Amino acid sequence: MDICSAITAINSSAEVSVIGEDYEQITWHAGTTVISKADIQAKQAELKTAYDAKEYQRQREPEYPAIGEQLDLLWHAIDDGTLDKTSDFYTSLKATKDKYPKT
Repeated sequence: MDICSAITAINSSAEVSVIGEDYEQITWHAGTTVISKADIQAKQAELKTAYDAKEYQRQREPEYPAIGEQLDLLWHAIDDGTLDKTSDFYTSLKATKDKYPKT
């Protein structure tokens, strides 16, 4: 995660300018309280951990059937009386979940 994201996660009203990823090139504006380099780095690590923990969600999303198709599968499963783990609705979503499990 970049420096600006970490700063605004710590202080959502912070007004800063950052040149690149250089902690020495942060300019604090409009009376924004300076945040230490250590606090910014800790927040970056926290944000990265949270981002990495949801990788499975980002991998699954493009592989799920489109929502319209999911609704059609769901309708057919209900209409056919097969709304259980054998339905196409369930098995199509389960295949993606199995391919990209939560870790």
